[in-house]
Amino acid sequence: MQPRLLWLHPKTYSRLVLLRKQAEQDGAYRVAKRLQAVVLNSKGRTSGELSGILQAPRSRVSEWLSRYQTYGVEGLLEGHRFRSTAKSERETTRTAWRYLDSGPVAYGLDCGIWTSPMIAWVIEEEFGIHYHPGHVCRLMHELGFSVQRPRRRLARANAGAKTAGSAIPIQTLKKNEKRRPSANF
Repeated sequence: MQPRLLWLHPKTYSRLVLLRKQAEQDGAYRVAKRLQAVVLNSKGRTSGELSGILQAPRSRVSEWLSRYQTYGVEGLLEGHRFRSTAKSERETTRTAWRYLDSGPVAYGLDCGIWTSPMIAWVIEEEFGIHYHPGHVCRLMHELGFSVQRPRRRLARANAGAKTAGSAIPIQTLKKNEKRRPSANF
């Protein structure tokens, strides 16, 4: 796996250095550390090297770099939250309920039943919010939906023959001596 190396424009680089110094002066040492990680990464340092320099876990350094790549400087600031609020989640689930109530065929899918990965995909397509399929199951349960599993039945099975077949005595099902073919060649 190749290390993640960010390329920064010279003006962006100098802006980040100034922001880091300002954050240190303001006492926001954690923000300064995150900005320092981005600056050093643009110079060619890997997240493993940065973890030793900044005294932070490598996974955390990699997360900072990813957040900078996705959200810019705002992703490195204190208090930046990436989760949706409860209010928007409720609105999303109410609107998603309309899609679920009409069924997957009405939505344009070729399957007759909803699955949690399908619901997560629809929510991401319609609202731009990514949910894990396990979280979708919890949300659907809160809305009053339950897991339904289809029964497997033979397509050409005769329901009347099934009940009638169970009433046949076992002696009539055994082979009779008279029915056996003779061994005359």
